[in-house]
Amino acid sequence: MTARCLRCSRPRKELEVHCTYCGGPFTRVADRPFSRNIRDNFPYIRNLYTLGEGNTPFLESGGISYKLDFLNPTGSYKDRGSATLLSFLRENGVSRISEDSSGNAGASIAAYGALLGMEVSVFVPDTVKGAKLRQIESYGARVTRVQGTRSDVSRAAESSRLYFASHVWQPEFRDGIRTLAYEISRDLGWKAPDNVFLPTSAGTLLLGVYSGFHHMLESGEIERMPRLVAVQSEQVSPVYSALKGVRYEAPAKITSRADALVSTNPVFLPEMVAVLSECGDALTVSEDEIVSAHTELARKGLLVEYSSATAYAAALRYPERGRDVVVLTGSGLKTL
Repeated sequence: MTARCLRCSRPRKELEVHCTYCGGPFTRVADRPFSRNIRDNFPYIRNLYTLGEGNTPFLESGGISYKLDFLNPTGSYKDRGSATLLSFLRENGVSRISEDSSGNAGASIAAYGALLGMEVSVFVPDTVKGAKLRQIESYGARVTRVQGTRSDVSRAAESSRLYFASHVWQPEFRDGIRTLAYEISRDLGWKAPDNVFLPTSAGTLLLGVYSGFHHMLESGEIERMPRLVAVQSEQVSPVYSALKGVRYEAPAKITSRADALVSTNPVFLPEMVAVLSECGDALTVSEDEIVSAHTELARKGLLVEYSSATAYAAALRYPERGRDVVVLTGSGLKTL
């Protein structure tokens, strides 16, 4: 499996974070036939270092299927990407890494870094607080606070003396999310659902799931692509706005309860719009809908983040219902 630039298709030479020609992000190309032995679909990972991520429960209730990815080891779907990325980096001799995230990605990278004995520094905004920050620190990662915008935090992480193991920019992280699509199909008897509802922010989840389903389609494992429905809050909706041709202006301050969906200008906006134009849709949900969906899920015994509840809120009022899968991405225990 080769790594190439998403924008200009030039190959990645070594471990550069950005394409040296156009500055674009890299992607991994699933160019081998799909295997139902899921780990065989990652031939560039010789030794997978795992905390038991993946194979999360698939629950059917009230005409909707729920993929319970908040039950991954660190409480979010991002463990799928961290296991793949950090295993790849370990095999390539990287032992000191930086990441910019004050949330689930930072916690996940910190946990898998601890598993591998890596030196991990997670760069966060200076205003951050809460359970997710304490989770990052619990794994032994060094937390570096940065004044300024999220872009300032990212630049600080990339310019540090450590290798920038960005969950957004590193293609192996996104590639690890392919396993989620494979498992959904497997859980349905190796078939594609009609709709998959995905909380959407930076794009790692949407693009990773698309890559997995597309790989199965190209290999003849499934007969069609499911509709991937990107769900955003009304307050932070650049993907929805770009797809629908609606003017979007980022808020001066984000106050939405969906505090994991905060990418106002995502790197992968063109790629997400292309994917959704091919086989998807986008929806925004209001704060009232988010709170109501969060409460309803909890009453079903599913305590998730408000950001995860956006996917359920969207499924409840989506006009073209069918065999629907709602991906529940983050644990509500982090937000109590």
